[in-house]
Amino acid sequence: MVESYLSEEFHVPSKHPSEEALRKWRKAVSLVKNHRRRFRHVADLDNRVIHQDRFSKIKENLRVGFLTMRAAIRFMDGMPCIKSELVMQIIIQKIQRFPTSTIIQIKLASMVQNYSMLILRGLGGVNGVAEAVEVNIDEGVKSTELTTRQEAYGVNKYTEKPSKSFFMFVWDALHDLTLIILIVCAVVSIGVGLATEGFPDGIYDGLGILLSILLVVTVIAVNDYRQSLQFRDLDKDKKKIICHVTRDGFRKKVFIYDLVVGDVVHLSIGDQVPADGIFISGYSLLIDESSLTGESEAVHIDEKKPFLLGGTKVQDGSAKMLVAAVGMRTKWGKLMETLSGEGETETPLQVKLNGVATIIGKIGLMFAVLTFVVLTVRLLVEKTTRNEFSSWTSSDALTMLDYFATAVTIIVVAVPEGLPLAVTLSLAFAMKKLMDDKALVRHLSACETMGSSTCICTDKTGTLTTNHMVVDKIWASGKTKGAKEPSELPENVSTTLFQCIFECTGSEVVKDANGQTSVLGTPTESAIVEYGLLLGGDFGTVRSEIKLLKMEPFNSKKKIMSVITALPGGQIRAFCKGASEIVLEMCDKIIDDSGEPVQMSKEKAKFITNVINDFADNALRTLCLAYIDLHEFDMQKDIPGRGYTLIAVVGIKDPLRPGVKKAVETCLAAGISVRMVTGDNINTARAIAKECGILTESGVAIEGPDFRNRSSEEQSELASRIQVMARSSPTDKLELVNRLRHLSEVVAVTGDETNDAPALHESDIGFAMGIAGTEVAKEQADVIVMDDDFATIVKVAKWGRAVYLNIQKFVQFQLTVNIVALMINFVLACITGSAPLTAVQLLWVNLIMDTLDALALATEPPKYGLMNRPPVKQTESFITTMWRNIIGQIVYQMAVLFVLNFAGKPILNLQGDNATAILNTFIFNTFVFCQVFNEVNSRDIDKINIFCGMLSSWIFIAVMVSTVGFQIIIVEFLGTFASTVPLDWEMWLLSIAIGFVGMPITVVLKCIPVEKSAVKQHHDGYEILPAGLEHV
Repeated sequence: MVESYLSEEFHVPSKHPSEEALRKWRKAVSLVKNHRRRFRHVADLDNRVIHQDRFSKIKENLRVGFLTMRAAIRFMDGMPCIKSELVMQIIIQKIQRFPTSTIIQIKLASMVQNYSMLILRGLGGVNGVAEAVEVNIDEGVKSTELTTRQEAYGVNKYTEKPSKSFFMFVWDALHDLTLIILIVCAVVSIGVGLATEGFPDGIYDGLGILLSILLVVTVIAVNDYRQSLQFRDLDKDKKKIICHVTRDGFRKKVFIYDLVVGDVVHLSIGDQVPADGIFISGYSLLIDESSLTGESEAVHIDEKKPFLLGGTKVQDGSAKMLVAAVGMRTKWGKLMETLSGEGETETPLQVKLNGVATIIGKIGLMFAVLTFVVLTVRLLVEKTTRNEFSSWTSSDALTMLDYFATAVTIIVVAVPEGLPLAVTLSLAFAMKKLMDDKALVRHLSACETMGSSTCICTDKTGTLTTNHMVVDKIWASGKTKGAKEPSELPENVSTTLFQCIFECTGSEVVKDANGQTSVLGTPTESAIVEYGLLLGGDFGTVRSEIKLLKMEPFNSKKKIMSVITALPGGQIRAFCKGASEIVLEMCDKIIDDSGEPVQMSKEKAKFITNVINDFADNALRTLCLAYIDLHEFDMQKDIPGRGYTLIAVVGIKDPLRPGVKKAVETCLAAGISVRMVTGDNINTARAIAKECGILTESGVAIEGPDFRNRSSEEQSELASRIQVMARSSPTDKLELVNRLRHLSEVVAVTGDETNDAPALHESDIGFAMGIAGTEVAKEQADVIVMDDDFATIVKVAKWGRAVYLNIQKFVQFQLTVNIVALMINFVLACITGSAPLTAVQLLWVNLIMDTLDALALATEPPKYGLMNRPPVKQTESFITTMWRNIIGQIVYQMAVLFVLNFAGKPILNLQGDNATAILNTFIFNTFVFCQVFNEVNSRDIDKINIFCGMLSSWIFIAVMVSTVGFQIIIVEFLGTFASTVPLDWEMWLLSIAIGFVGMPITVVLKCIPVEKSAVKQHHDGYEILPAGLEHV
């Protein structure tokens, strides 16, 4: 019944929840002590709507403005030269009235945003702008000028909502309605006490409550403030985007926040344009401005349309850009300002525990009201029996106030505000630890969802392999040779090979400040360029002799890269490089043993295919290089796709990452299937998959086109058995993800390219690569793997499971304390007429339960054996076998406390005037120590060995020591305020012993068999062991 209520009212999907679902659970939360604190870490939907409306209006204004400006540009281009020159002269005269810094700050930003070619021409084009901002385009900005430029032209950051101070968290904690009521009660108690008992005796009860509230508020504020600092640091890490610039004459990597006006930025496919700028040079640059204007059609950028806007994405091509405006002087900066401070969408576990807290809170409120009613009725009955009903004294008023304070305090304890906040605490802790493990979690829900993942669709290159590529073998001019063997190619073949290697590439050979030569570019292209240098080729000479006319960069859809060049003699030649079988189909000639081009016969094509397969079977990545000579070429047309001459077949070695095989084994043992989805040749993919343990005898290896061309029914049937998908396109990956999700799999996907964004978006958890990944992929991802290592993904899965388990442990502990505190106070109030635990004591118990133990149990690191159990289903009941432990502990604790309350004096041999005070103190002390040892019991719900890894959890140890230490202080030194008296050492030992007995009782409870969910069978046929050493 409880689970069905939670599923109906408190359920949101882990990704892309609707606003209706988000509002539905908020309405269902009917009892909240502190609205500001409870909902601090969930999205402010009303504020989000306002910001999104503002964002949409700004985007619409930008879209209309840009369309108008482009129309105006076309109109101005058609104006007579005299009028255009006249306009430019007027603009130049106006500009000359301003100081240089003002020109840069106002005019450059306006020029880019208004697409003003007239101003650009008036300034002398991009070179004139570079001169105006005092930068050499070839050398870039000097590092010594960065501070000066930031002061003059601004910083590349947008205005963000300021972070909250510690005192704001204190103020938030004081908004707890029950604490406010208790403060009022305490003040009234002090006032009445002073009037009846005088100073200082009359202030002790009220002052005790105020001091307890001060302690509770301080601890809560400190805990929340530390948590906010963690989130602030993580938020900074999320926004760290790296871009390539030329500075001091060398190409460097810098964070976009360090960019300044005058920087020369290098852009490539998938990059985010980091600031407003002007096109310097480049090829086939296609910009997606939809994030800024909402226009879906990409814009071609070249010398005629040279303006680039910050926040847009590079869809295709490459270029160099001169930064003209940064930060809040860009439209993107102003847009980002409207989106700051919305809050992150809540996770499913946060929502579910809000539901649990609501149910318990309603029960607690009912018991609190009943307790107050029972105590009040008893008082009225007693006064009636003594014929004092019409006579009321200040003492009676204090008694009624005490009853009311006790009832309110029961609500304090009963409404578990710490439950949903514990999820946030646990996730924040896990995110911080994962950051140390090279995983940047962008969305809270991803860490939680990864604990339920059943499948990982992973790339090969850079994730399973090192991405440190080197050419291992090459076939050229009829011979296959190792990369380290001396080249014996004819001179004309060597020349053509060097031309293809050094021209048909996006890599660059550069020297650093120390004079060391290095190759910048993708690992595949860098490997080929490095091989060309190894053969004795001169990158600079080839580049200077040959003029590059047009480039079509490599992308995952075409799987080839092509260029058009003009050779020194004027000959037009196209070069092509890419996936071996695709380039081979484009060739109708081949360079033979003598170094001359000959026709590609069927026998020769079959021979080359065998060479490719032989390379692939040895786990080498294969590429073909080819060329075609052209008589003429129309630059408006595409580069030819047929008639090429094959130069060489290259086999590139990319070894497996150390530990990846073990990581795959860990996934399989944890019930997580691993599927390789790669663009490589199927033979290469098979070899790598077998080497790392992904491909089994019964597994299916298939090519993307084959999967794509099958019917929907065949795709669904095949999806669960696929272990390798080779030559796949981003569309194939997306289709596989959707098929698996329809089969109720919780799918994690890795991606690094721009075209991977849809699959990352649609998956349950998207992983983007931090090194090889584009900014477009990272923006759509839930987690960024900073070291691109598959083993890091496994760590995220482990921490995801740890978060879920830690919250279960905290729930088990808190429910036990809640129910025992409620029942003891209610039952004894009904029987004896007084609650055994006072308001101050209950506030201390609440502090232990809601804050300290949340910190202890919700931040425990993953335990050994956590990855030897199947994933937790997202639909599975959250409160599982813990009911066995909760009921057992409740029965034991209530039995002990009832016995002590009714028969404690004779059992403990207590006599004298202070016997009642000693007994009440002993009951309070015993109750606290029962919770201390129950906290240790809660470290594991099923296993008997609860001490495993305890010493490695320093937070848990610190909380335990602090709890015991402060309990000693309360009992021994703060009796006046806490209604306690000092206990002798025998009483202390007995309290500890009674609490300790709960541990062997829990051992017995864990031996009671309970029904467990069926174990999932892996795709390779074996099952997880249902028991083992990890279950001891």
